Amino acid sequence: GSAVDLILGFLKIIFGYTAQSQALIADGVHSLSDLLTDFMVLLAAKHGSRDADEEHPYGHGRIETMATAVLGIALILVALGIVWDAFDRMFHPETLLQPGIAAIVVALISVAAKEWIYHYTMRVAVALKSEMLKANAWHSRSDAISSIIVVFGVAGTMAGLPYLDAIAAVGVGLMVAHIGWELGWQAIKELVDVGLEAERLEKIRSTILGIGGVQAIHMLRTRKIGGQASVDVHVLVEPWLSVSEGHMISQTVMDQLLERIEEVSDVTVHIDPEDDEVAAPCEGLPLRDDVERTLEGCWSDILPARKRHRLVLHYLDGHIDVDVYLPLDACDGEQAALTLNQRLQQSLDSLEEFGKVRLFFGHAHQI
Repeated sequence: GSAVDLILGFLKIIFGYTAQSQALIADGVHSLSDLLTDFMVLLAAKHGSRDADEEHPYGHGRIETMATAVLGIALILVALGIVWDAFDRMFHPETLLQPGIAAIVVALISVAAKEWIYHYTMRVAVALKSEMLKANAWHSRSDAISSIIVVFGVAGTMAGLPYLDAIAAVGVGLMVAHIGWELGWQAIKELVDVGLEAERLEKIRSTILGIGGVQAIHMLRTRKIGGQASVDVHVLVEPWLSVSEGHMISQTVMDQLLERIEEVSDVTVHIDPEDDEVAAPCEGLPLRDDVERTLEGCWSDILPARKRHRLVLHYLDGHIDVDVYLPLDACDGEQAALTLNQRLQQSLDSLEEFGKVRLFFGHAHQI
């Protein structure tokens, strides 16, 4: 691509001057701008493809995004220069150029060469999932289209319409500006963390909700990084699940998204036992060490509670529910167990941070 851009750029400018075509000269500048962006693509690809490191935990894909943004801005600036020069000549008729047949021949060669470069580059861009390379492919096609405009402008001027060559140059400039805006705007949106499109988000949601154990999704965030995407999602599961089962569900969510959603390369899954938007917040509740000290004080005179094997704490709806696991001989019969449960519950009624107390009985090695 760089070799073709270099040859075409010089050919267009040289023959633009010798054949007296302002539109062909503008097209030559366009081709040389392609050469500049080719080198930007090479530089960004070299650095953007590096693996993540301590300073760049999400990788270096944003280097590609930045290069695409600069490419878009460069195209707009080139376009403004082309349009300005063309309008200046139209308001000074004596400066209008009179192109010859050589300009048409060079323009037609450019059309064929740049269209071939477009198709080749686009195939590689799709294979590598590179938005930057797709942008460069469209830049090449814009050069082919601008050369077609040049053909009509030169032909019209040769037919006796002296303004058509300058008008064709304006057309080339506006087309280049449009492509520059499209590329630059998309890159800027990525740099400010605009998420994936609605269609892709819906596919992500349906994939997650199809996984066993997932009850709902109440937060989903995405960001683009080069040609890839990162996903951050909160999923709601049954509140009494074990830590290992919750982890297994989150791992499955991650694996399914990486497998089924083409552009997703990084997934963070947060498991929620309740809907944070509805339930009371648990922020500020004491953690295990403080909870055990409190329970020790409240239950110090309740002998069976002192024989407990373990405690399981559930932070739900702004309270701490406590599961107490006791040996089989801690109570003599069902009624004694119910009475013990009531005593343990009543001892915590004055403490607003605690919720329900539940008792479980079994052998030590079972629980």
